[in-house]
Amino acid sequence: MIKGKSIKAIIPVRAGSERVKNKNIKPFAGNSLLEIKIKQLLKIKSLDGVIVNTDSEEMLKIAKKMGAIGIKRDSYYATSSVSINEVYVNLAQNCDSDIILFADATNPLITDETVKIVIDKYFQNIKTYDSCNTVDKVKLFMWKDGKPLNYDETNKPRSQDLPPIFSINAAINVIAKDIMIKQRSFIGAKPLFVPVENFEGFDIDDELDFEFAEFMYKKYRMN
Repeated sequence: MIKGKSIKAIIPVRAGSERVKNKNIKPFAGNSLLEIKIKQLLKIKSLDGVIVNTDSEEMLKIAKKMGAIGIKRDSYYATSSVSINEVYVNLAQNCDSDIILFADATNPLITDETVKIVIDKYFQNIKTYDSCNTVDKVKLFMWKDGKPLNYDETNKPRSQDLPPIFSINAAINVIAKDIMIKQRSFIGAKPLFVPVENFEGFDIDDELDFEFAEFMYKKYRMN
């Protein structure tokens, strides 16, 4: 940690989920995605607080009941038409800490240990990198516009020898508030990527994802 610098988590959630109705508060493994994420982040001792930023009165009540800080989001920043970069700026502007841990509720399989690792790596490398972000390491034979992107088809490597491509999963991201505003993103100009294992960074987008994540959560995360 840096003396005199505060760090708070932001969980951004909105009422209008399109592919899965009420996704963030729909029953999930005996709780909800929002409750699981609040509970997880409140356990992280290095955080100075957990903010739930939402346009939903029901989610604000959940945040308050669980001991998180509720920030009411202006309805403009909760629409499907607004630029996501505008949303990131607004989230940062409504956070009263120097450093932000941005955590989506839709990544329920991320472990407490990974959250702690990302925070530690951010502070350990703050002179070299300006954000720390979890990613999935993708080793697939990828094509675009009729051509391979990451290998030579005439000299095809084994899949394990492919150069890694990183996919942002948005599970855990640490960045200074001023840089998040400047970059209009939770990814800095010089990000440090932290690959996560197996399904840990899995993000829920549709009903099938929801069912799969719930199954995996019950199997590997509940104790």
